[in-house]
Amino acid sequence: MTVLEHEPTGLEGIDHVLIEDMKAVGMHPADVELVPEGQGWLVVEFGGDTKEEADAKAHDLVAELKKGDNPPEGIKLYDDPELEQHMWDVREAGLGATAFIPGKPDTYEGWEDSAVPPEQLGTYLRRLRKIAKKYDYDSALYGHYGQGCVHARWNFDLRSAPGIKKFRSFLDEASDLVLELGGSISGEHGDGESKAELLPKMFGPELIDGFREFKSIWDPEWKMNPGKVVDPYPITQNLRLGPNYAPPQLKTHFAYAKDNGSFEHAALRCVGIGKCRHTSGDVMCPSYMVTREEKHTTRGRARILWEMVNHGELDLWKSDEVLEALDLCLSCKGCTKDCPVSVDMPTLKSEFLSHYYDGRLRPRHAYAFGLIDQAARVASKLPAVANALAPVTKRLVGVHPKRHLPEFAPLTLQDWYAKRGTHNPSGKKVILWPDTFTNHFHTDVGVAAVEALEDAGCRVVMPQGHLCCGRPLYDCGMLDLAKRYLERVLDALRDDIRAGTPVVGAEPSCVAVLKDELLKMRPNDQDARRLAQQTYHLAEFLEQEGYGPPPLQRKAILHEHCHQHATGGIDPDKKLLEAMGVEVEKPDSGCCGMAGAWGYEKSHYDVSIACGERVLLPKVREASPDALVVTAGFSCRSQIEQETPRRALHIAQVIQLARDHGAGGPRGPYPERAASPKPQGGKSRGDKVIAAAVGVGLAALAAYASRPSRKPKRAWR
Repeated sequence: MTVLEHEPTGLEGIDHVLIEDMKAVGMHPADVELVPEGQGWLVVEFGGDTKEEADAKAHDLVAELKKGDNPPEGIKLYDDPELEQHMWDVREAGLGATAFIPGKPDTYEGWEDSAVPPEQLGTYLRRLRKIAKKYDYDSALYGHYGQGCVHARWNFDLRSAPGIKKFRSFLDEASDLVLELGGSISGEHGDGESKAELLPKMFGPELIDGFREFKSIWDPEWKMNPGKVVDPYPITQNLRLGPNYAPPQLKTHFAYAKDNGSFEHAALRCVGIGKCRHTSGDVMCPSYMVTREEKHTTRGRARILWEMVNHGELDLWKSDEVLEALDLCLSCKGCTKDCPVSVDMPTLKSEFLSHYYDGRLRPRHAYAFGLIDQAARVASKLPAVANALAPVTKRLVGVHPKRHLPEFAPLTLQDWYAKRGTHNPSGKKVILWPDTFTNHFHTDVGVAAVEALEDAGCRVVMPQGHLCCGRPLYDCGMLDLAKRYLERVLDALRDDIRAGTPVVGAEPSCVAVLKDELLKMRPNDQDARRLAQQTYHLAEFLEQEGYGPPPLQRKAILHEHCHQHATGGIDPDKKLLEAMGVEVEKPDSGCCGMAGAWGYEKSHYDVSIACGERVLLPKVREASPDALVVTAGFSCRSQIEQETPRRALHIAQVIQLARDHGAGGPRGPYPERAASPKPQGGKSRGDKVIAAAVGVGLAALAAYASRPSRKPKRAWR
């Protein structure tokens, strides 16, 4: 009891199995490195009225432990709040880290929060291990050791009759041990159906009769949650799995390699932790953050997908109920990073949409935005005409009236680069990926990215011809076409892929396809794996190269794109800005709400704006006029530009500002106004005449497109 006698504010336990599991799933790898050598650890926290008081308590404990008969071999004292949080992250990762371990059987709760008096904890852990070994069970044992509460997930066999019988026998022995030591079968999570059958031997017949009498008074017809505490269902009666569990084997587009090729198992990953119900601190789950409805959480969506596969009430891939449940998923990928068990809702949604619309017409906006690369390819021939037609386009494809379609650039990035060429012919070869959004819309970002890479000493090359990663296709479920796009990318880059040439992207969502979706489609393709490993976000690559950026004395609001959050993080951007001398504020802004084309759609506009107004947009409006607003994402910049007086810059443009204007930056407010413009295409006088003629006829054409029809219109979903 030495540690508790020092009255810590927190005392948690971690064992070596938890650390091994975290390493196996790649969870918090940098944090795990902070843990000292050993087989088990106590994480002890002290508080006080002053920092000095808390520090003194910690040093006193360390001194006493070192003087003991069996001093710990490794003691680390963390006095930095950031490092302290990293250690707590290791402990809090427990449930997620132990659920689905590669190469191990799935694990389950069922004996996950037992508790004994703290002075009995050592005895309990040793004897519980012996019982588990008898049944061939294994689990990390961790938890709130200051309260004697132990968390665990066990490799129970809940799919066969013998396995379920063994599980039930284990519960009897484990509960007998807890009661022998004066503990509780549930120290934190409560009783209910998974524990209630064991309650009589903990409370005794007299108290159980009292429970029954109390319920009979207030619920004489036993309609309120029957079978949960009084006269409960047997523990093994209503298992989610069971010996009759036989989900159908579905043919899918994605490989689900982490789930043994099973869509059902990918949905089953959700174990109900509920981190997707957080309203701050993460990207996951933006639609829940603004609606506060369970059905709009990752957990709610995973549950209905699992029900779709395993029960007959829903019409499998053609279920309108599932379509509705997935509608407000922004495919932000927040869950792939923030969910403790890595539920991948964007992939599940994309898979569902591909099957739901198989043989059906999609909504108009799905064709318009899903095939944006093809539309942009055509528009690049006459960008002024395409921009003039934007009001009609909005009406035709179902864009919300308050949204503004982005303008096509006068000259594509590829055409600009083909004319300009490289400025570092002897530098390290780097491919700058000409994604659709940078190539056709924000070409100024692409130019700045080329210059930043060249400033780092690189020889920039850019693929020519029509290449697209297919990012919008995933959001619309056009997965057959997405596969063909990826094949073309691999064919075009194969020599460079095998040569180890880095591929750098300015647009996070397109970088994410090459880092993430590519392997989910082609997990056994070695060239795909090489490309994923050789692909970088711009700041990520510059940091790796040890780039020393030019100085710039400014303040900046830095917003993290969701797909960047999921596939690398924003730390490289933050470090790069700080290395320049920029004072960076990174608000807890989560998702901006635009989510590619999602926020342009009429039915999503209100939720899209609510996501942005939660933190990001007010923060931008409050920013000093001479501060920078920085974000890598095309969608994020569009949301900011359309809903605030400011224009956000890509980090490449910030570097460009510093080079062009010196450490003091551009004078006056709104520094984004000094950013270099998009390269001009020098269109012919004939093009301009065509654009003017089109503009004259727009009013009549728009009126025609929106006129009431005398005939019944086809209903678009």
